[in-house]
Formats: sequence, C-alpha cells, structure tokens
Amino acid sequence: MIRKLKSGKYRLYSRKKNRKTGKRKNLGTFKTKAAAKKHEKAVQYFKRH
Repeated sequence: MIRKLKSGKYRLYSRKKNRKTGKRKNLGTFKTKAAAKKHEKAVQYFKRH
C-alpha cells in the first residue's frame, strides 16, 4: 500500500495490519511513486521466492 506524505514523498506500507498494534509496517519511503511501486514489486517477489 503506497501513501503520499505531506512532505511530497511516498511511503510503502505492508498490506496487512499488525494484530497487536493495529497499524501497518513501514516498508520504506521514496521520492517518487514509481520508485515506491518498483520496491513494492520487489517485496512481493521476495515474499514468494
């Protein structure tokens, strides 16, 4: 899940919420949405290989 921050950067969050805290895990902050999407793809690939 990618969200735009007030600073203009994009942050990648985990898809599922943490049961304990009810929040999503921060998976990185990026300057562009394209960079965030690229990293999200890499994360999804890594989870399955």
